[in-house]
Amino acid sequence: MRLPLTTGNIVSELIRQNTIEGWSVIDSLWGALPVALHFFLEKNMSRSRKLMLSSLLAATGFAAHAQAPTSGTLVVVPAYGEVKHANDQVKITFNVEEQDKDKAAAASRVNLKMKQGTDILKRQDPQAILQTRGYYTYPVYPEDQPQPRGNANKPRQPTGWRVGQYLDATTTNLNNLPKTVAAVQSILGLNGLYFGLSDATSKKLDDQRIAATYQNLTERISSIARAMGRNVSDAVLDTVDFEGSGNYAQEAAAPKAMMMRAASMNDSAQVEEPSFEPGETTLNMRLVAKYRFK
Repeated sequence: MRLPLTTGNIVSELIRQNTIEGWSVIDSLWGALPVALHFFLEKNMSRSRKLMLSSLLAATGFAAHAQAPTSGTLVVVPAYGEVKHANDQVKITFNVEEQDKDKAAAASRVNLKMKQGTDILKRQDPQAILQTRGYYTYPVYPEDQPQPRGNANKPRQPTGWRVGQYLDATTTNLNNLPKTVAAVQSILGLNGLYFGLSDATSKKLDDQRIAATYQNLTERISSIARAMGRNVSDAVLDTVDFEGSGNYAQEAAAPKAMMMRAASMNDSAQVEEPSFEPGETTLNMRLVAKYRFK
């Protein structure tokens, strides 16, 4: 004798079969079952079957909770990019300093050496951009000069004068750099070397920096969309903030030029050619973008 096809009979048959698929059907019908049938199932199901049904209910609830709505979500995404290039420019700093009891004599020697050093530099590298700066004159006092009694307010008398000046040269002629520096060092002292990128090279690399940063942005939003269970095509670009000017990212650090310093040399002896390695410069870029999901 076949039982009438009722919800209770269907549930009973599914319980008897005791399959995962059957328990899934019971779970989907649970809210529509009569209260009396709820009581019957709770009373007659074995412990293992109750645990199975509870697990299915918990898993269903967790899945529903995990699928939180993301429509209209605004996502702020930082991105980074960098390019590297060999340094093609150097800024050289020379200096001269003289000390004498006679201030005029010290200044005269400084002026003469600076002129001689500048002439040598112009001959060695005619394309270099030169700039003199930092001309200084100040008195030199003895390290220990006790003041006589009663003359505490009397100004100290200098025992000499120190006079000096700096000369900067900016050039892209790196192949001739050792020869140029050695020639000038016969008159002036080498105070520092600063390797970096020329303006023309920096402008050429700007396109590459932007492309690398935007590529990183594209990769990041794709990863975020997958993590949210959304298609990347659902993400609509709202704002692109290069260099973090909207305070979304820290200000990009200026590229650091490689620097070399050398002690001042003021003798006029022949100087052997030094060795230099220009190295390379890394240009960084940051941006922050806003995406809104449909």
